Amino acid sequence: MNAPKPASRITLMLVDDSEVVRAGLRALLGIEPTLEIVGDASSVATGVELAARLKPNVVLLDIQLPDGTGFEACRQILKRSPETRVLVLTSGVSDAMVDEAIRSGANGYLLKEIDGRGLVNAIRDVAAGKSILDPAVTARVMQLVKSGGSNRDALASLSPQEKKVLALIAEGCTNKEVGVKLGLSEKTVKNYLSTVFEKLHVSRRAEAAVIYAQDKQR
Repeated sequence: MNAPKPASRITLMLVDDSEVVRAGLRALLGIEPTLEIVGDASSVATGVELAARLKPNVVLLDIQLPDGTGFEACRQILKRSPETRVLVLTSGVSDAMVDEAIRSGANGYLLKEIDGRGLVNAIRDVAAGKSILDPAVTARVMQLVKSGGSNRDALASLSPQEKKVLALIAEGCTNKEVGVKLGLSEKTVKNYLSTVFEKLHVSRRAEAAVIYAQDKQR
């Protein structure tokens, strides 16, 4: 009898200017059987080239790099490898940094204070299509959204089905999971989501989720 095939592992690439940090992440994540670190880089240029060649499932990306910023790297990586997911892992946070990360297409933003298990879970969630924000970052995103004006009218313009899709997205569901729960195809969910983004004047799942969460807290 053939042994069962192991579950496919998440391929991961590290981009951080610190050799010590990269070595620490390799030691921490390398023992996790569901993850496979396929490469690492210390700059924007090498990170973009390596990601284009390796096409990892997830890139763990720092913001401070010697030849530019992680935001630039994120945009270039996603342009050349659209299927790759980018998870920012950095030591600093500001309104401008959070806003730029979302606009650059990052799928998550974590601070380096996170513990090992939390980081592994975040990598898995991002690889599965979810958006992840550190609690300290969520508060800043909510403030950014709030400062952009009222979203009540925009939310009120959503159809009942669009609101259901948005609610599930805010819970962290992937398009596939939303489809299963609502009995819709992934393509239909994607179409609903495009309409929701247009009505809310956002371009990212994280922004839409924060608007929904903010409205619920009122």
